[in-house]
Amino acid sequence: MADLVLFGDVLTMDEANPRASAVAVEGGRIVAVGSDADVASLIGPETVVHDVGEACIMPGFIEAHGHPMNEAVLLGDPVVDIRPVTIPDADGVLAAIDRAVTETGPEGAVLNGWDPLLQKGLDDPNIQWLDKLSPDKPLIILHNSGHAAYFNSHAAAAVGVTRDTPDPEGARFGRDDAGDLDGVAYESAAVLAIAGPVLASAARRFDDLIAAECARMNAAGVTTVSEMAFDPKMRAPLAAAADAGKLTTRLRLYEMSGPKRASDVEPGAGDDLVRQVGIKIWSDGSPWIGNIALSFPYLDTPATRALGMACSHGHANYTGEQILEISTPYYERGWQIACHAHGDEAITMVLDAWEKMLAANPRPDHRLRLEHVGAMRPDQFRRAADLGVTCSLFVDHLYYWGDVLVGDLFGTDHGGHWAAAGSALAAGHRISFHNDGPVTPTNPLRNIADAVNRRSRSGKVLAPDERIPVEAALRAQTVDAAWHLFSDDAVGKLATGLHADLVVLSANPLTVAPEELADIEVKATVFAGETVYGTLG
Repeated sequence: MADLVLFGDVLTMDEANPRASAVAVEGGRIVAVGSDADVASLIGPETVVHDVGEACIMPGFIEAHGHPMNEAVLLGDPVVDIRPVTIPDADGVLAAIDRAVTETGPEGAVLNGWDPLLQKGLDDPNIQWLDKLSPDKPLIILHNSGHAAYFNSHAAAAVGVTRDTPDPEGARFGRDDAGDLDGVAYESAAVLAIAGPVLASAARRFDDLIAAECARMNAAGVTTVSEMAFDPKMRAPLAAAADAGKLTTRLRLYEMSGPKRASDVEPGAGDDLVRQVGIKIWSDGSPWIGNIALSFPYLDTPATRALGMACSHGHANYTGEQILEISTPYYERGWQIACHAHGDEAITMVLDAWEKMLAANPRPDHRLRLEHVGAMRPDQFRRAADLGVTCSLFVDHLYYWGDVLVGDLFGTDHGGHWAAAGSALAAGHRISFHNDGPVTPTNPLRNIADAVNRRSRSGKVLAPDERIPVEAALRAQTVDAAWHLFSDDAVGKLATGLHADLVVLSANPLTVAPEELADIEVKATVFAGETVYGTLG
């Protein structure tokens, strides 16, 4: 007999059986999907039965490029949240910094979410200003993109970073004309050198932090998420959290590449709850701080002049030779590789490197991934598809930064075609969408709306020719996202034998008006047959 039976409007995302009216669950797995009659024989005296009425039952959403372990720490104590989604204006940000410095002890203050492009009126911090704000204890402010951190002299001293500290691979410490630290760390390795010890101390409460993060994911309807910057040092705390039953989302781990060019586990290590499936590498950085490599220039505007990027084509953080040198040892050991690449020149560099690697050692179904791909061109999508390279798009950039992309940074042609999902589909890709938390709040339904409508927060439509159908957008948050994570045999659709990870929505996304997609509510989330958010009744 089934443990749980749900009746309602069932959107399965299974091409073999796309629509149904009932789902039956036993032992955390789906045992039947079909008509009411198909599940009737599975209902016994102990079966919990719910009719969700006019609500829609779908597979749980999948965040194909997330940072739940990092987000768990950054959204917990003692880090102060100053992201634009929390504090939209510069005055509020500056007030929050003053409060944090005043209220913290000798360990100092850490804040996350600085974004002058959205929080108009902020200037990029320098070490003199930060020293003045906090003259006697550390102060660290993380940029909202995650690609930079600002720090004062006490923060640098606390971790032993000096003017003579060498730059890490693919990262750097900003320096003034005299060679002294200017208070900026660029890219992950440098950011972690400054902020890592403080964040690691916060992570000592990891069980509670990751449970809270899973709850946030579940509230958005997410039941599977990747960790795209996995640190092997977190393997034991993560295993302990799993053993303690703290995880109500499935995790797919992508370990950050390192000097050894090897992991301490084999590809696929783990189980359906926690599994390491890939390696994360980088080619360039963030459009919001100017370090992406482009074939076209930034505009000359007050915003780009403040960035120091007016009329610049930006830059990559690695060479093509370095991308090949980093990728090849992992690829030859059987790993899927996911490469952060925003600028079209950076994307060409990665595709050139990977084409050489694939030619030297062909491998079927490698699913090499390009991440974010903001400025990727139609010809590049076609080339990537020919190589078997797939793409995950940060489509929520259109909502939050759409006006900035067009008006401040790149203009209508280049900024308007950012996150070109239509071109990706036309090239034959199975794409996924993501929020790259904590950069933007996890919200698959808004991602879907972004891809279908391509409207910024002000209502501006960006490149309507890049709009995609609702069904394709749904696939990018379910079955195709599962495919990206080598997990389509376990999750992503409602089919017999798969895990009973479900979301119940207030309306069917295929039947509401496109402009109403982002307003659909998550009424309940079911993970492994158990309700972990909302109510089914």
